[in-house]
Amino acid sequence: MFIAMNRFIINEGHEEAFENVWRNRDSSLKEVPGFKTFHLLKGPRNDATGQTLYASHTVWESHGSFVDWTHSENFRNAHKNAGNNKAMYAGHPNFEGFEAVLDA
Repeated sequence: MFIAMNRFIINEGHEEAFENVWRNRDSSLKEVPGFKTFHLLKGPRNDATGQTLYASHTVWESHGSFVDWTHSENFRNAHKNAGNNKAMYAGHPNFEGFEAVLDA
């Protein structure tokens, strides 16, 4: 199993719009071989900056399944409008990938 996460820092006042981008996106992940599940996670708000942490969390059968998706037309379509909402973000997303070593 492989878990792929992108961490996003969202500027104050853009939280609802950011969540709506994800709610209203045309996702084809369920059609992708090796895809298991997706979650959008909301983390803490930084009181000093007003920014909120989010993470997209996908679970894949294997690292190879994830890599195959990143080279696919589905991936390109999913990310084609990523630059349209720059004001929401405090910087670029931070990717983290994890190989499962224990599944209980």
